[in-house]
Amino acid sequence: MARGPSSPVFLERRSYRRRRMQDAQRLLPVLGLVLWMVPVLWPSGDEAAPVRMSDAIYYVFGVWCVLIGLSAWLWRGLQRGEDALSEAARDP
Repeated sequence: MARGPSSPVFLERRSYRRRRMQDAQRLLPVLGLVLWMVPVLWPSGDEAAPVRMSDAIYYVFGVWCVLIGLSAWLWRGLQRGEDALSEAARDP
């Protein structure tokens, strides 16, 4: 069985890190959805110590702020990676 030129087994550190950051950015909405569903699991009604609505709202907006911060951090890391790749491509 003839094979074409083989690709390297290991990726460059920069491209590997960039791909993992892209994966993390793609999973961020899923993380947000899971974290926003947590208040549904909190006890309510006749059960012992129900959670106040104000605490649930603080939680939802806190998760929202954390997601915005994580998204900005990942975007900034990806932009730095793109800048480094473009500089490396310009330098012969």
